[in-house]
Amino acid sequence: MSAGAKEIEKLLSDLVTGQANSLAFGGLDLDCNLADGAVWPTVYNGRMSIAYDAIIIGTGQAGPPLAGRLAKAGMKVAIAERGLFGGTCVNTGCIPTKAMVESAHAAQLARRGAEFGFTAGPVNVDMKRVKARKDEMSAHSRDGVEKWLSELENCTVYRGQARFVSPREVTILGETLSSGRIFVNVGGRAKIPAIPGLEQVPYFTNSSMMAVDYVPRRLLILGGGYIGLEFGQMFRRFGSEVTIIELGPSLVPHEDQDVCAAIQQIIGDEGIAVHLNANCLSFAKHGDDIVASMDCQGVMQQIRGSHLLVAVGRRPNTDDLGLENTGVAMDEHGNLEVDEELRTNVPGIWALGDCNGRGGFTHTSYNDFEIVAANLLDGGRRRVSDRIRAYALYIEPALGRAGMTEAEVRATGKPALRGKRAMTLVKRAMMKGDSQGFMKVLVDAETRL
Repeated sequence: MSAGAKEIEKLLSDLVTGQANSLAFGGLDLDCNLADGAVWPTVYNGRMSIAYDAIIIGTGQAGPPLAGRLAKAGMKVAIAERGLFGGTCVNTGCIPTKAMVESAHAAQLARRGAEFGFTAGPVNVDMKRVKARKDEMSAHSRDGVEKWLSELENCTVYRGQARFVSPREVTILGETLSSGRIFVNVGGRAKIPAIPGLEQVPYFTNSSMMAVDYVPRRLLILGGGYIGLEFGQMFRRFGSEVTIIELGPSLVPHEDQDVCAAIQQIIGDEGIAVHLNANCLSFAKHGDDIVASMDCQGVMQQIRGSHLLVAVGRRPNTDDLGLENTGVAMDEHGNLEVDEELRTNVPGIWALGDCNGRGGFTHTSYNDFEIVAANLLDGGRRRVSDRIRAYALYIEPALGRAGMTEAEVRATGKPALRGKRAMTLVKRAMMKGDSQGFMKVLVDAETRL
C-alpha cells in the first residue's frame, strides 16, 4: 500500500470511529460531522468496504422482519445468513417439531379409536413419511423467507459467515461491510454438558433428530425440559420405549410443583419412565447399547438404550462472530448483554432473539424486532420489561403459561387470590378426551388483575 493510500485509510478510519470530524487531504478541508447512524466508506486492509445503513446477522424470527421495516424506511440493508434461512424455529424448532407432534397425536388418537366409537386396527408408524411431511413444511417456510428477502427492495442478501473485524465492520465471503447499525440475530444451539463418557457415545441433539427417519428401539433422553418432554412423548407415541433422565429434582424446574407433578403423571400414564436427581451420571457404550449409570436419590442404577438425545438446554451462537473485536459485553453463558431496548454496551450494535438471553422463544424474538423497530423508526420507547411472559409446552395436553408462577407470586409477598380447576370439570376437555391436568389463575388481591 502506498503512503498516500495509508493516509487516506487512517483519515477514513478516524471518521468512522469518531476520532475525527473533518477531512483534510491534498488541499481539501471538508466538514464531515456524521449524523446519527450515517456510514462513511472505509478502508480495511487496503480495500474499501461496502457501506450500508444497517447490517443484520442472521435470519431468525427477528432479522427478516427488521430488514423489511428498515428497507421500507429507505435504508440500505445487508442481511447475512451462513446456514438455513428462518433460524431455529423454521428448521429445527417450532415448525418441524410441531409437525412431528401432530403426526404422533394422529397415531395416538388412532390407538384410542374405541373410546370415540371407531376401530382403526393396528397402528404402524411410517417414520420416513413423518419425516418427509415435516421436511416439506420446513422447506416451505425456509424457501419463503429466502425468496422474500432476495426480492426485497433496498436489501442485499449475503449467504455466508459474518464476522466482526471492528465495532462497525464485518467480513462476509471475503468482502468487508460497514455500518453504524449492526443487529445480531444468530440464535442458539444445543448445549452439551460435561458428563463423563458422553463424548464417547453417539448422541442426538434437537437439530440432528430432524434427520431420524426410523423409530428408535429404546430412546434415552437426557433432560426433562421442554425439548426433552416434547420429543419424549412424540417418540413414545411413534413406538419407542422412552426414558427421561433429569439431573434436577423435577421436570420443567421453573414451573410450580403441582404443574411438574401433573406433567410427570401425564407422560407416566403413556409409559414414559422418568428418573430425577440423576447425580453421578456417566455414559458408556456396551455393545450396540448406550448405558447410563447414575445415582438417583442414593440408589445406583444402570439404564440401557439404543439411542440417546441430549436436551439439557441451549447456548447462543456467539462464539465465532469475532465479537472480541468489538468490546461487546457477554455474560457467562455467551449471551450478548443488552439493555431494555436491546442495545449492547457498544453504540450501534443490538442483539435480538436467542443470543441475548432475554426470552428464548420464537415470539420473544419477534417481539425483540418490534421493540427495536418501534424505537428506531417510530420514535417509541418500548422496553423488554413491558412484555408479559407467555409460552407453551407442546406435550398433550399442552401446558400454556402467561405471567408469573405461583411461587413467583408468593415471593413478592403481596396478597393474591388463587383459583384452580381440574380439567375433569371442563366439559370440552372431557369431550376431547383431554381431561388430564388443571387450570390455575392467580390475581392481585387488591386490584383483581
